[in-house]
Amino acid sequence: MGKPKLYHCTNTTRQTLLGDKIRKADNYLTRLLGLLPKKSLEPGEGLWIVPCNEIHSIGMRFLFDAVFLDKDNRVVHLIERMKPLRVCPIIRKAKTVLELDAGVIAATATQMGDQLAFEPHD
Repeated sequence: MGKPKLYHCTNTTRQTLLGDKIRKADNYLTRLLGLLPKKSLEPGEGLWIVPCNEIHSIGMRFLFDAVFLDKDNRVVHLIERMKPLRVCPIIRKAKTVLELDAGVIAATATQMGDQLAFEPHD
């Protein structure tokens, strides 16, 4: 199967780095598992779920931030410090979701309408 491709994710509106070890979950298995196997996220780590417009934290062991993006990678919804055992509503405008370590949204001042960019790296 090989090593998963990693991405840098930058908030180009604010010129801030959201993560440099972002994994893309773009098939049934990777979307199904999501962050469930993890005990925590390291700084810079995250999961970009494609496609996705609704998430849950059932079975999660840590808090995380979630950034919901439209088809152009513009922020359409934010959840800061999502707790375990929660289900968020469907975000109709969202096409993908970026899950990050708790506190990244605040630390990067990411807001609704911001433009994000994903760049692959090894």
